[in-house]
Amino acid sequence: MENTTIIFQRLRHSVDDEFELAEKYYSLLSVVNDLGLTRRELQLVSFMAIKGSISYSKLKDDFCEKYGTTVPTFNNLVCKLNKMKVLVRDKKRARVNPGIVIDFEKPLKLEINLIYG
Repeated sequence: MENTTIIFQRLRHSVDDEFELAEKYYSLLSVVNDLGLTRRELQLVSFMAIKGSISYSKLKDDFCEKYGTTVPTFNNLVCKLNKMKVLVRDKKRARVNPGIVIDFEKPLKLEINLIYG
């Protein structure tokens, strides 16, 4: 039987607010799962995870103002993320898939196990 060694690496990173924490979290999920999400898509998923459903025009406008984008671009992002199952429809409202939503107001400790073979 071959002797295997586990490599343990600890990273620590501080962020300024819950939106930045959420963006880092979803960025890692995107990379590990080969989703290829763009920065704007990560910003939208992060914003929605924190604000909940943003089907209300006020929250759409808040997102567009915060990230310097337009409502048509917002709608295109929602459509693409729905097709990828990152967002799901709850009646008529889009929201982040509940399987990947966490409370970003609390510190996050994340463990990722990458196994070869």
